[in-house]
Amino acid sequence: MDTAVALVEAYLQVNGYLCVAEYPLLEGGAGGEVRTVSDLDILAFRFPHAGHEVAARGKRPMTGDTRFEPDPALGGDPAHPDMIVGEVKRGRARFNPATRRPEVLAAALMRFGCCSPAEALALAQRLVRHGQARSSHGHVIRMVAFGGSAALDIPKDWQVVPLAAIVRGLREHLAGQWTRLKQVQFGNPSLDLLALIERIEPHDDDHSAPQEAPN
Repeated sequence: MDTAVALVEAYLQVNGYLCVAEYPLLEGGAGGEVRTVSDLDILAFRFPHAGHEVAARGKRPMTGDTRFEPDPALGGDPAHPDMIVGEVKRGRARFNPATRRPEVLAAALMRFGCCSPAEALALAQRLVRHGQARSSHGHVIRMVAFGGSAALDIPKDWQVVPLAAIVRGLREHLAGQWTRLKQVQFGNPSLDLLALIERIEPHDDDHSAPQEAPN
């Protein structure tokens, strides 16, 4: 997986989203042939109120789980189900041309199971036109571009999240919960690297550094 995609995936997971990365976009051709025209870097879904502390009655909370609200930079409503169609770029934030094609996007939404075949194309058209659309199931689908610098050729209604804000948000999450998270080995390589950086940096409660001799 691309490092930048892994970084965004970690950020969304920390914010309560279930993620599928590098989801293929398929297009039918003559003679029934199917080809991959591109892929969606991120498809993510967040249930309402995700992020509450996980604990069985009478037992301690699971390690690393704390109650939180998602980052406001994502622009979603925490009280309602939210789906993100995301593109990740190391340079300027933008969407690939294939992702902007309603018929291709509709096929991806159907494969993901977020809407019926009958409404898929109209839903994808609204999504491309306005940057977000509400499905008949009640959840909002949003186009979100993640990039290393300012957006390029993206409609003003579409959400843009800078990679710098993602790194900052993940580092703040790790630092704020370090007493719980310092023993965790993360499966996501980008998050695990940030955790390693957090581990080797000095902390207020770190007594392993040499102490100056008293006068």
